[in-house]
This record gives sequence, structure tokens and C-alpha cells, in this order.
Amino acid sequence: MQLSKSEEELMNILWKQKKAFMKDLLEAYPEPRPATTTVATLLKRMTDKGFVAYKSLGRLREYYPLVKKKDYFSKHVNGLIKNFFNDSPGQFASFFTQETDLSRTELEELRKLIDSEIKKK
Repeated sequence: MQLSKSEEELMNILWKQKKAFMKDLLEAYPEPRPATTTVATLLKRMTDKGFVAYKSLGRLREYYPLVKKKDYFSKHVNGLIKNFFNDSPGQFASFFTQETDLSRTELEELRKLIDSEIKKK
């Protein structure tokens, strides 16, 4: 199950805050902020999809994520690799390193990460 762009934006706020009331979520948006009803609709859809839950505290609801950010984006990246790079992480890595404007320092950091993962295997 995927999130829409606006749902992802709200989910990022919730991941950052860990738990929040509607007021907290609205305040975290940059100007111009969405309407309360818009955020309420997004939260309802995200709850129905199983990404968000809430605790009722009187008339208030405290929302919290059910899905970890790392898990969500890991699934996203793996789907991207499967669908656009013939299920080949090597093709993805090649595309990523050649088509993004990485500096020499960033490429060297990437190499260190890869070397570290190789040592673990």
C-alpha cells in the first residue's frame, strides 16, 4: 500500500514528531497551511490504510505512526529497483552514481558504506 504525495508529507511530520495532536500537525506545516478538514481527511485515509493510529484522550486524538519510516522507504526503493531496473540493484547503483550530481566526497562516502557492507558479508 502506498501513500499519496500529500499523505507522505503528513507522514513525514508524524515520523518526526512520533506522536501528535491535530494542532501539532497543523503547526508543523509550512505556510500556507492546509485546512484542518484536509489534514483530518488525510489522517482518516492513512488510518484506513494502516499507516497511522490514534489514542482518544477525551475529545482529542493523539496520532502516531504504525509504520517505520525506514521500512516504508525501503519497500519503495525495492519496488523501484524491481520495476525500473530489472530487479538489479547493480543497475540502480550504476544509474544513481552516474545520473546524480554527486561530488567526489559523496562518492567516496558511498564507497566507504559499500566497503563496510562487504566486510559484514
